[in-house]
Amino acid sequence: MDSSGRPAGKTAMPNHQRLRHFITSFSDLLGRESAEAAILHDGAELLRDLVAVDDWLPEAYAQPDPERYRQYLLHVDSAQRFSVVSFVWGPGQQTPVHDHTVWGLIGMLRGSEYSQSYRWDEGDGKRSLAPHGEPIQLTPGMVEPISPNVDGLDDIHRVHNAHADRVSISVHVYGANIGAVHRSVYQPDGTRKAFISGYSNDTLPNIWDLSKETKTT
Repeated sequence: MDSSGRPAGKTAMPNHQRLRHFITSFSDLLGRESAEAAILHDGAELLRDLVAVDDWLPEAYAQPDPERYRQYLLHVDSAQRFSVVSFVWGPGQQTPVHDHTVWGLIGMLRGSEYSQSYRWDEGDGKRSLAPHGEPIQLTPGMVEPISPNVDGLDDIHRVHNAHADRVSISVHVYGANIGAVHRSVYQPDGTRKAFISGYSNDTLPNIWDLSKETKTT
């Protein structure tokens, strides 16, 4: 394995066509569909196709950090209707309990991660956050939806790398420019702290230069 969790020896040029196709297809989906449940259903199929093959993510956006997980922006829609990011988890790294406030899709590309949902518990007259159900383990090719608005889905969770000895990478799609969204992390007693995540990268991958992929005669 190299530092990004990819098997050693895979150094070919990323297949940018896969990410381009996903972005244009997701844009088309949002152009014809406004119901959140339908966006999540159809969008999950698009994301499954993207993460089913691991040959497209540029290595610069797959690099771990020894201190904390990284969130690399891969694309943001010009109207900020959706964004696509790669989450790179170093060994054993995890998030705090947090929300998103917008819909999202999480697709596993490399390695594995656990996602534990939380819901508000009103028992004993006190409002607190409590785990809801068992943690979900995502493995390559799997997709999990999140939403604050769709019945049966949760928006608050904690995520961690399932591996203590290697990198895991997931690809997330959100219904906004997620790096600019006002969100919250939560303490065990439900105390809320506001945050805006931002991104780990200063530049975007150039997936639109077709000159290297177009044969000239």
